[in-house]
Amino acid sequence: MTETDIEALIRSLVTPLLNRPDALSITQDDSGRYHQYIVDVDPGDVGRLIGRQGHVAAALRTVVEGARSRRSNSKKVRLLINDHRH
Repeated sequence: MTETDIEALIRSLVTPLLNRPDALSITQDDSGRYHQYIVDVDPGDVGRLIGRQGHVAAALRTVVEGARSRRSNSKKVRLLINDHRH
């Protein structure tokens, strides 16, 4: 079974939601328990990415977490959206 490219998956899910997809940047940070992906977008697109009451962000996190490898030693995936408004 092949490993899923999580960053490419995030990029393909997020890009259609944005008005300024050229401002999208994804950085990866491996902490002790997580593969952490931090999504930075244009401040005007943050609301579109989070959605009303966080529904879009929750759906993105569900898909990304479901795509990770299920091996017992595999770290969990955490998707963080950098909210420049706060």
